[in-house]
Amino acid sequence: MTQARGLFITVEGGEGVGKSTNMAFIAEQIKLAGFDLVITREPGGTALAEQIRDLFLNRRAESVAEMTELLLVFAARAQHIDRIIQPALSAGQWVLCDRFTDATYAYQGGGRGLNRDVIATLEKLVQGELRPDITFLLDAPIDIGSARVAARGAEDRLELEQSEFFEKVRSTYLARVAAEPDRFRVIDAAQPLGDVQSQLRVALTPLLRREHG
Repeated sequence: MTQARGLFITVEGGEGVGKSTNMAFIAEQIKLAGFDLVITREPGGTALAEQIRDLFLNRRAESVAEMTELLLVFAARAQHIDRIIQPALSAGQWVLCDRFTDATYAYQGGGRGLNRDVIATLEKLVQGELRPDITFLLDAPIDIGSARVAARGAEDRLELEQSEFFEKVRSTYLARVAAEPDRFRVIDAAQPLGDVQSQLRVALTPLLRREHG
């Protein structure tokens, strides 16, 4: 009997939308429903990919060229897919990933202004036909996210970008939602945490029931 492929779920959003907290909440709901779950992140997920993440995010005297940034992301993704994501899905496990290629389109395509066709070419090369089954987009106005980041202190070089950059990131995310409405679940992350998680619970419930049914 062929092993059923697991479900690939991603969580996306700009800075300060509460991805880490809500990733944990989503993971808890999936585990409570009885699914075997792998939790991971991008860039990262493997030892090598985490080293690439450090190159990608750490502040340094030498500025990072935009194309270098893009290629670092896809280098980490290639390793991540090969070593973590694809084996887990093939074994019937669910995969919950903090960001994936939507973030590349939003940050490097929208924020940096890199050619979307170049990104699409790399996407096809690195991922083949692999795409997320469901994507939760945690969405909030830029001023709210920026205030949350400022309150905790900017940690990496992307968080230090200006509001215009993040407006482009958000616009690109929302454009992707419009282009693929069946895949995305948009969550209003400007609300208090309890309300955000209520939205997530509602969005998850039919997914978990359908898979069990």
